[in-house]
Amino acid sequence: MDFKNNIPIYLQVINDIKHKISLGELKLGEKLPSTRELAVKYQINPNTAVRVYSDMEGEGLCFTKRGLGTFVTEDKEKYLSVKNEMAEKYMEEFIYNMKGLGMDIDDMINLLKCQK
Repeated sequence: MDFKNNIPIYLQVINDIKHKISLGELKLGEKLPSTRELAVKYQINPNTAVRVYSDMEGEGLCFTKRGLGTFVTEDKEKYLSVKNEMAEKYMEEFIYNMKGLGMDIDDMINLLKCQK
């Protein structure tokens, strides 16, 4: 993963995991990699991996079973809300970028209609 300098690494990893949840690559209740495995996978500091899971747990996106590991939430509503959150994030980025090109909302709508 290529990290952006202007966003904390732990947030970028969380967003990548959320993206995988929204795509269905990570299923409800699925076991997540250990913090050590996560650190290796993303080439991040192990303390950063701990922070990723800690923050995700605070958001209700995962939970830890002592001695067994960390798992994607079993809360279906929370699981489904990740997709909506990611859609809003991508839409905000799209609108920001299109406005940067000088397009207004009507231009964007017309562009999207042509993308069928």
